[in-house]
Amino acid sequence: MNEILHNALKDFHIEDFQKSLVNWYEAEKRDLPWRRTNDPYKIWVSEVMLQQTRVDTVIPYYNRFLEKFPTLQDFAEAQEDEILKAWEGLGYYSRVRNLQSAVREVAEIYEGRVPENIDEFQALKGVGPYTAGAVMSIAFNKPEPAVDGNVMRVFSRIFSIEEDIAKPKTRKLFEELVKEVIDPENPSPFNQGIMELGALICTPQAPSCLLCPVREHCKGFHEGKETMLPIKQTKKKIKNKKWIAAIVMTDTGEFVIRKRPRTGLLASMWEYPNWERDEGDARNLETFRLSLKEELGMDIQTMEPLTTVKHVFSHVEWEMDAYVVKGLLHHKINSPYLQVQESQLAQYAFPVPFQKMWEAYKNTLVNSGKGS
Repeated sequence: MNEILHNALKDFHIEDFQKSLVNWYEAEKRDLPWRRTNDPYKIWVSEVMLQQTRVDTVIPYYNRFLEKFPTLQDFAEAQEDEILKAWEGLGYYSRVRNLQSAVREVAEIYEGRVPENIDEFQALKGVGPYTAGAVMSIAFNKPEPAVDGNVMRVFSRIFSIEEDIAKPKTRKLFEELVKEVIDPENPSPFNQGIMELGALICTPQAPSCLLCPVREHCKGFHEGKETMLPIKQTKKKIKNKKWIAAIVMTDTGEFVIRKRPRTGLLASMWEYPNWERDEGDARNLETFRLSLKEELGMDIQTMEPLTTVKHVFSHVEWEMDAYVVKGLLHHKINSPYLQVQESQLAQYAFPVPFQKMWEAYKNTLVNSGKGS
């Protein structure tokens, strides 16, 4: 055991801590849909959805997703457009692609049964140490650590550990720590109890220490460091990208969309015509108009400003100046664009920035008395 772990566990009453945490969790846990099942597939789906997404946001997505794909086999057999549509709005779409790849491995290699061996499970595509530990402990009640930023925050305070939680070696440290203190008889409520504690009590800002069920065990609280912990390096500055985009309607009343590339940001999702904007180019609008004409093969009749959409991804912020364009097509629209009826748009998965564009467009119709 290294020196940091040794010092953290010195004079720490592990069994009392386990009992206090598990009893509190069993009495106070929130009634969440994924806590009403032991099905490892459903728990796995919830854990992937909850990565970088708030619980309140996930609940309706989780319920709809499992209505559409109630079994692992249903999900394994689904088409990519179906799963992207079901995930639409949750973001970080590589999560659902990796999840389906892993689920297909389970269907083919393990006859549709999620493996109970953590090494076999973690060998599946996209399954990291946290997801593996969470599914193993919650679905199979195995004493495996499930360490994410939430858990590191809680344990950095409880054990007064001043290591930078942004560093991979620190995550390893906390995984070893959890192995030492996890309740071997109750690993599922223990791990979920730490997660619940971080969500409800030991929050990032202004932790509710007076309500904490394990306050007497918390070294950070007794040392007055609870608001100073955890230690985390400053995030890199987010890049800003500017775009021009348009809701394009043809003279036949159809809308123009296209599919994004199969790799990169928002891969294989659908979007309205758009181009990255040159910040210093005074000819932006005219350049955009010519690009629309050339790429779509249509004569532009009107081009009206719609809205400016801002959306922050994990590493980049988009700022899109959006327009409504109406034009005349002399022939079928050029590939890779598609012409679709408004009633068909709901079949396609659009990233949030383009959903915001469409919402603004519909609002303008309502305000002008042309929509409902």
